[in-house]
Amino acid sequence: MTAEGFLEGRRLQLARGVLLQCIMGGYPAAKFYGSDDGDLALVADPAQIHPLPWSEEPRAFAICDADELTGESSNLSTRGQLKKVIARYAARGLAPVVATELEFFVFAPNTDPNQPFQPPVGLDGRREDGHSAFSVSSNNGLRPFFSEVYKCMAALGLPRDTFMHEMGVSQFEINLLHGDPLLLADQTFLFKHLLKEVALKHGLTVVCMAKPLAHTPGSSMHIHQSIVEIGSGKNVFSDADGQPTAMFRHFIGGQQAGMADFTALFAPNVNSYQRLCHPFASPNNACWSHDNRAAGLRIPASSPVARRVENRLPGADANPYLAIAASLAAGLYGIEHELEPSEAIQGEFDVPDHLSLPCTLHAALERLKRSQLAKELFGTEFIEGYIASKTMELTSFFDEITPWERRVLAAQA
Repeated sequence: MTAEGFLEGRRLQLARGVLLQCIMGGYPAAKFYGSDDGDLALVADPAQIHPLPWSEEPRAFAICDADELTGESSNLSTRGQLKKVIARYAARGLAPVVATELEFFVFAPNTDPNQPFQPPVGLDGRREDGHSAFSVSSNNGLRPFFSEVYKCMAALGLPRDTFMHEMGVSQFEINLLHGDPLLLADQTFLFKHLLKEVALKHGLTVVCMAKPLAHTPGSSMHIHQSIVEIGSGKNVFSDADGQPTAMFRHFIGGQQAGMADFTALFAPNVNSYQRLCHPFASPNNACWSHDNRAAGLRIPASSPVARRVENRLPGADANPYLAIAASLAAGLYGIEHELEPSEAIQGEFDVPDHLSLPCTLHAALERLKRSQLAKELFGTEFIEGYIASKTMELTSFFDEITPWERRVLAAQA
């Protein structure tokens, strides 16, 4: 849209079906988004209009709500779903606080998808070979790229906590500062866009797939969650003596109750399950623990005022609005129904059957299809539309025969 049109308040409209467009570009049957496929209004959030510092021509980026023409939020909007979850907390005098940790890979351009991704050629003329976890070295040649990333983050008002090299080859992680869930979802979304745009300027490719490289750790989007009282700002997970509260237990109980049903929301793509089923600190379980990275729900070591629950299931490929909404909705469900969690686990452990999670997209979608909890918390229209879109993606994946199948199975009798 032109700047003039935007400043005049011209309304931008969008067909409802676009919110269920699958990643290949197609759409499920029209019954999932209204047979007329009528329009939605895109309403810009005044706090999320950003001039883009990396653009050579003056351009701005506006994050919008997708609203029905009658004014209410569309049930198909993931941003709208998150706002509804936050409102349910507010009705109880509570405000959730979240932080996201996003992992990603920086690769050389990959013009042939049949070939594996490769790290960029570094300043020493070589490609990184997987020995740089938490390194402060700059021989990978990415300092100019990250310098512009930092400058663009500052220009967009994206505060960062820590940046580090992660365990994978040319894999990195950013920790965004904790705050309002909608703000953090916006910041995570905007940061992923920033990364990809700046990378293209530097002749690089940023990949937020959950598992872009075999035999290498995948990329997560861990969600740290706490709840405070509106007004006092007191963390309701800790009592006056600094001990865990009943609300803390119930929140964990709710997370456990919803984790298997919501796996398809946290792990939305076929590739998501490559990360979960080949775990390098990527737990595919609903166990909880104090400071154990093998648990799907981890309680990081912290002071009572910072007591929080880390959901380690979502991958970097998850929709931040939907993943945060699902995690917080499950926690609130536990509080409302006073659900008690299982016993905490420590050290090496075997996952009990009732705390195991789906390990394929097909299984996750079948679980979501049967979930009355998901329909109760997000509405039948959204859940059925989401399943329809993701089923199209899964069908498209099965329409291709992989190199592994040709290499291994062709010679079999």
